Amino acid sequence: MTKVEIHYDLVRPLTDADAGAIADVHSWYGMTRVRVTPDMKAIDVEYDASRLSEKDVEAVLVRFGIPIQRKWSL
Repeated sequence: MTKVEIHYDLVRPLTDADAGAIADVHSWYGMTRVRVTPDMKAIDVEYDASRLSEKDVEAVLVRFGIPIQRKWSL
């Protein structure tokens, strides 16, 4: 298992439904942790990179309706 953590900014404040969706993301194979940052403006996702790619992770989050935006840095 190769654990990787990735950061996503939230495009809007989280709702109760979003909180439920974040809890449900853990049921997806390869997703090990989703943590909302203390300022509630972003999430950090830990996943198994031997099972999922960054694109897969983003697709899962979008599928569950989590309002994310990837912040790319060089």
